[in-house]
Amino acid sequence: MTDFRSGFVALAGRPNVGKSTLLNALVGHKLSIVTPRPQTTRHRLIGLAQLADAQIAFVDTPGLHLGPRRALNRAMNRTAAAAVGDSDLVLFVVEALKWTDEDELALGRILATGHEVVAVVNKVDRVRPRERLLPYLAQLAARHAFREIVPVSATKGDNLDDLRRVIVAALPVGEAMFPLDQLTDRTEAFRIAETIREKLTLELVEELPYGVAVEIEQIVVEEDGRKAVSAVIWVDRAGQKPIVIGAEGARLKRIGRSARLELNRLLGERFHLILWVKVREDWADDARALHQLGVE
Repeated sequence: MTDFRSGFVALAGRPNVGKSTLLNALVGHKLSIVTPRPQTTRHRLIGLAQLADAQIAFVDTPGLHLGPRRALNRAMNRTAAAAVGDSDLVLFVVEALKWTDEDELALGRILATGHEVVAVVNKVDRVRPRERLLPYLAQLAARHAFREIVPVSATKGDNLDDLRRVIVAALPVGEAMFPLDQLTDRTEAFRIAETIREKLTLELVEELPYGVAVEIEQIVVEEDGRKAVSAVIWVDRAGQKPIVIGAEGARLKRIGRSARLELNRLLGERFHLILWVKVREDWADDARALHQLGVE
């Protein structure tokens, strides 16, 4: 096993370039929640790819973004920067044919760590004809001497084997850092809370404020083997509570049902969700609340 490699690989970039989708595709399991809304990812999460010749600890991070007006935004930027700093290799994820001020910000922060960087150009399946990608790749290569530039489609699974090969070659030789049957460093309670938050985001779309969080209060195994989960959905304005609940509780029931079905599938168990919506004024600007809710 002298050639076995292992290490931490941070997925970094601006919001909404597909980092969480890419992590899920590379690991082969849905660990990070995914929505079309930018800044869905708030937490550092490790997903483990167990290969014959390597163990890759992929680290999903919040998108590095400009204008951190609230304590929540600042915390997300700090979480992303810390994860990048602690990694052995950084995947700088960008969206094919796009370059923004936030891409520039993210690249600058990544390069400041001094780590080797692989540029991953995601969403190439949307580029037609594919030759339109060539000038973009040339412009990206001119921005930094990346170890490699790898075009991929996380949603279609295109070129992921090549990306894994590039990653393994860049990792240090060493023993596995985690048990070989482990998928993530996150607890079941964390994954339940995140799944509920994903369904909230997908259900409410533009109506959902960023000041929404989910906290698991209790998990109890019932007599029939189901896991009863009591969870609080926190909002930071009183007027947001009826939006989440919906007319006669219909919206909250839809969110709960969607989350329950997803958890049954993901975790291979049966769940019963009891959801409550509560108000905690301005929690997204409250450092103590952020710590309590696990954002920092």
